[in-house]
Amino acid sequence: MKDQTGLQRGLSARHIRFMALGSAIGTGLFYGSASAIQMAGPAVLLAYLIAGAAVYMVMRALGEMAVHNPVSGSFGHYASSYLGPLAGFVTGWTYAFEMIIVGLADVTAFGIYMGFWFPEVPRWIWVLSLVFFLGGLNLCSVKVFGELEFWLSLLKVGAIVAMILAGLGIMVYGFGIADTGAATGIHNLWEHGGFMPNGISGLIASFAVVVFAFGGIEIIGITAGEAKDPQRVLPKAINAVPVRILLFYVLTLFVLMAIFPWPQIGSKGSPFVQIFDSLGISSAATILNIVVISAAVSAINSDIFGAGRMLYGMARQGQAPAGFAKVSRHGVPWMTVVVMGVALLIGVLLNYLIPENVFLLIASIATFATVWVWLMILLAQVGMRRSMSADEVAALKFQVPLWPAAPAAAIAFMLFIFGVLGYFPDTQAALGVGAVWILLLVAAYWLWVRPKNQGVPSAVANLAD
Repeated sequence: MKDQTGLQRGLSARHIRFMALGSAIGTGLFYGSASAIQMAGPAVLLAYLIAGAAVYMVMRALGEMAVHNPVSGSFGHYASSYLGPLAGFVTGWTYAFEMIIVGLADVTAFGIYMGFWFPEVPRWIWVLSLVFFLGGLNLCSVKVFGELEFWLSLLKVGAIVAMILAGLGIMVYGFGIADTGAATGIHNLWEHGGFMPNGISGLIASFAVVVFAFGGIEIIGITAGEAKDPQRVLPKAINAVPVRILLFYVLTLFVLMAIFPWPQIGSKGSPFVQIFDSLGISSAATILNIVVISAAVSAINSDIFGAGRMLYGMARQGQAPAGFAKVSRHGVPWMTVVVMGVALLIGVLLNYLIPENVFLLIASIATFATVWVWLMILLAQVGMRRSMSADEVAALKFQVPLWPAAPAAAIAFMLFIFGVLGYFPDTQAALGVGAVWILLLVAAYWLWVRPKNQGVPSAVANLAD
C-alpha cells in the first residue's frame, strides 16, 4: 500500500518498535557506558533517568505532531511548517549530517570488530563490503528493511536481557565471584567514594555521553510516512520504546555497578565481557563480538534509512535537490540511498588513511546534532500548539502530557546540554564544529534555497509521484 507521496506503508508496529530500540541501543551501551561511569560513578544512574525523562518528552512532542500529520520528512517538515522554512532546512540537513557522522563511526567500528576474527584482513575491505550490502538492502522494499532491523535489534535486546539476568545471578548466588573474593551487592553503589564520588561536576560531564547513547530514537518519527496505521502504531511505539530503553540502560548499569566496584568497570574492556567472564564463559569476547557486530550493522542500516527519508521529504519541499524525491517501483527513494552509500564510502577512505582517535570528536559532533534535532522537535510542537485553536488542541489524538511545563523543562535541558558541550575541554571542539555547521546551513539557505523557492507556493506540486 502506498501513501500519497509514493512511499509504501509496509512498516508494522513490531518493525517500528525494534527500529527505535536498535537505533538507540548500540555502542553507547556496550562500550560508551563505561566512560560515563568513570565520569559520574554510580550517580550516572541519575544522569540516565534525567536524560531519559527529557527524551520521553521529545518523543511525545514528536508523536503529537506525527499522529496529527504523518508525513515523510517528519520533524524537518514540522519545523518548516511551525517554525519557518529556515528552521526546517537546518534541522533536516543537520539530521542527515548526524546520520552520516554516526554511520562513519559505525562502519569503522564494524571494521574493528571484524578484525577480532580476521586480523590479517585490511579493515577497509570489511567496510566496503558492508556499505555495498546495506546499500543494496535499502533499495529493496521497506518491509525487507524492517524485517532485518527487527531481527538484528532482537539479538541486541536478547544480549542485554541475558546480561541483566546473568548479573542478577552473580549478585544473588555469587556465581563466578567466589574465586576472586570480590564482594557483590548494592553497597558497591556507595562504598567506593560515595554515590557521587566525582561531585556534581562529574555528573554533569557524563550527560554528553549519556545523551549520545539515546540518540537515534527519533527515527520513530521518520517511519510515520511508511507506517501501516500511523494513528494506532506510532502512539504504541512512542509510549513503549523510551521506557524500555531507559529500563535497559538503568538496569544494566545498576547490575554492573553492584557486581563490580565502579572504578574497575571498563578497565578490562567492555563491561559486558566482564559479566560473562565472571560466569566462567570462556568465549565471552566472541559472544560480545557477535552482538556488537549486529549492533553496528543495525545502526548503519537505520542511519541510511533515516537520512534517506529525511532528504526525500525535504526534496518534496524544495529544500534538497529534486532528484532525492524520485521513488523506485518498490516505493524506495533510491537516489538518497545511493548518496548515503557514497557518503559512507568516505568511511572506507578514513579507515585507510587516518588514526582511530578522530572518532572521539565524531561522537561529540553527533551529540551536538542529536540535541539540535531534539530541540527543534520540542520547539516545533510548541509552534504547532500556538497555531491551533482550543477546539483543535482538544481534538488531538495523542497529546503531550503535562503541557506546557514538561515541554518547557525538556527545552531547558537541551539548552543545558549545549552548555555542557561548551564547558568541558574534551567536547568544546564539537560545539565549535556544530556552530560552524549551522552557520554554513543558514548561509546556504539564504544564498540558494530561499531565492529558488520564493513565489513558489509548493515545491511538491512540481514533483511527480
